[in-house]
Amino acid sequence: MTFTRTDVGFSSAGERCAGWLYRPQADDNASGPVPIVVLGHGLGAVKEMRLDAFAERFVAAGYAALVFDYRHFGDSEGTPRQLLDIGKQRADWHAAIAHARGLDGIDPDRVALFGTSFGGGHVLAVAAQDPRVAAVISQCPFTSGLASALTLGVGPSVRVTALGLRDAVAHLTRRSRVMVPLAGRPGEAALMNAHDALGGYLGIVPEGEDDFANAVAATIGLQIPMQRPGKYAADIEVPVLFGVCEKDTVAPAGPTLRFAAKAPKGVIKRYPVGHFDIYVGEPFEVAVTDYVEFLGQAVGH
Repeated sequence: MTFTRTDVGFSSAGERCAGWLYRPQADDNASGPVPIVVLGHGLGAVKEMRLDAFAERFVAAGYAALVFDYRHFGDSEGTPRQLLDIGKQRADWHAAIAHARGLDGIDPDRVALFGTSFGGGHVLAVAAQDPRVAAVISQCPFTSGLASALTLGVGPSVRVTALGLRDAVAHLTRRSRVMVPLAGRPGEAALMNAHDALGGYLGIVPEGEDDFANAVAATIGLQIPMQRPGKYAADIEVPVLFGVCEKDTVAPAGPTLRFAAKAPKGVIKRYPVGHFDIYVGEPFEVAVTDYVEFLGQAVGH
């Protein structure tokens, strides 16, 4: 199916979030509004990092798709840059959903969410707060901050905490923010430092994205261990697909599987791959096929 992609924007707390709106080409035999999938990325990631690949598969199946960047990242507004604020990012999700519901030709009662990695945790929290959401896909989701923090190792965790404290002081004294790498090598002070983290994360940054920054304000390192977005799974009354990577070194599968088992209408798909493998190649093909099938059952076409 052919489609159009348009650069769009919407307001979140007075700041502009940038995005892409995909629409399937009109079918002469089709009538009425179409469902839409809203897509958001993970830890410090932007829409160019393979969200377009998922959106294109969804639109090929007859869905519209809205892909967006969080404030402070990518093409969206917000200063300072590279500030990962969990509350703001979830507010951006709510703003994106509201924007999608107001679009011409879109069925406001058939809005599905696709979140991956850190965004996979966000969509659980957001769907628990918005019962009008029709369905959720939570891919390789961040569900337990403590489990993710433990993957770093003791030494790196201590250094990330120190950077976070320095950044908090810098913020209070209005100095330049202290940054922490998003992805690093094993043993390095970074938010992800597993053996496949640096190569996997940077591997989904498209060639030519020279302005991509592999760093965020370090206070997020203080907040991550306290986060448990997986707990919201039990409160979501609509269908939720959990795409779980069994070899996930960043967002361990164990806690996710336990949370997923508590979702009233949860569907668990397990993939024998690592956290970053699911974005490309055969793992992507297998997973996105499952997602399209799930959407067909959960929200129709």
